[in-house]
Amino acid sequence: MKWLSKIFKGSNHRVSYGDDQGRDTTTTSRDGRNKGAEKTVGDDLDHAIALSLSEEDHKNERGREHSDYDEELARAVQASLDITDRLPSSSTVRESSLGLHRCAGCNKEIGPGRFLSCMGAMWHPQCFCCHACKQPISGTEFAVSGNEPYHKDCYRELYHPRCEVCHNFIPPNSARLIEYRAHPFWGQKYCPAHEEDGTPRCCSCERMEPRDARYIGLDDGRKLCLECLDTAVMDTHECQPLYHEIQDFYEGMNMKMPQPIPMLLVERQALNEARQNEKDGSHHLPETRGLCLSEEQTISTVYRRPRPSRHIPFGEMRTESMKLTRHCEVTAILVLFGLPRLLSGSILAHELMHAWLRLNGFPHLLDPVVEEGICQVIAHMWLDSQIGSSSSSTGKSKPKSFNHDRLREFFLHQIAMDSSPAYGQGFRTGHQAVVQFGLKRTLDHIKLTGSFPV
Repeated sequence: MKWLSKIFKGSNHRVSYGDDQGRDTTTTSRDGRNKGAEKTVGDDLDHAIALSLSEEDHKNERGREHSDYDEELARAVQASLDITDRLPSSSTVRESSLGLHRCAGCNKEIGPGRFLSCMGAMWHPQCFCCHACKQPISGTEFAVSGNEPYHKDCYRELYHPRCEVCHNFIPPNSARLIEYRAHPFWGQKYCPAHEEDGTPRCCSCERMEPRDARYIGLDDGRKLCLECLDTAVMDTHECQPLYHEIQDFYEGMNMKMPQPIPMLLVERQALNEARQNEKDGSHHLPETRGLCLSEEQTISTVYRRPRPSRHIPFGEMRTESMKLTRHCEVTAILVLFGLPRLLSGSILAHELMHAWLRLNGFPHLLDPVVEEGICQVIAHMWLDSQIGSSSSSTGKSKPKSFNHDRLREFFLHQIAMDSSPAYGQGFRTGHQAVVQFGLKRTLDHIKLTGSFPV
């Protein structure tokens, strides 16, 4: 660099100021061996002294400016050298720096040769290793997590979220940020695009269908995951043991039904048509899963349906039309077919509570928040009781499974976290009343005032 050479030239000039021959010449001009020259200038001594002093002053002034400039540049060079010592940019360590640095990996002194300076420490190249694969990190880029270095590929495999539907790395959005969706209960992470590309969800547990799994399709367009399929209730005959279990649950709370009520499993279309023909009642849109009928209607029920398996698709479904006549305030209870036992049971418990209220003299037009809320409280109580052994849709007991427990927790979570005013806020208000006053006092207060006790 030109300015460096200029500085060093100036420094040499200062360091090499004078030599032996120059000093001898100056001396001889003082010891009289050059008297002729001294005499020649003797006559103009005063004039020479004056000129010399003036010229010396001028030279000293320029010399001070030049010296200040040289010293300033010299300080800049030294600062540059100091920085280089602290943060070596070269892979070669000078002998003078040995012993001053220790490898952060092996804690041994860094000798002559190549070394790395990163993460605020010095490393032997073979000691700077990926925390995941334990292999040395070469190249110029690496990732850090928890103060540990990683190869970029290793870091991505460990920490970059993968979509649990397509199993690819979730791509960044337009702002270069990783954006994904996650189910609030299951935690299933997936690309936002899958909400728009027709990826199906299980109609029971709401999980999206992974690309390497196969959900079972129902005739009405719904799909079931294999876990929910294991205990799915497929027809009216198969649901009878579960219905009797729910009725026993009511009797255990001293809430026996005054008279038998027909129960039918139906398809989605039949359920929606029956809902439209009902004059009263609140329904949880967009999907109705159960209904307590109070009007006379002709209903197409799922009478027989061969059970599917993981490898054998559904067989032919048999339906049967039934004319429902009204003998009391309740005509029948309808439940959507093809749902797992726990969900079917909670729907039955909910709809049976509507029937119990109508058959026991409660106000006919209760506030939906109160009526739907107390029905959800009963459904929640039944789900909460399903601990221990689980049962198949045929009523046969079998050891509980992890899937049974997780599904129960999910359906409980759905009831508790519902955001709708009637079903969600109604449940939370009703649940608080039952906890504080008990179920009997709460029901008595509702019958008398049409509201929850506070």
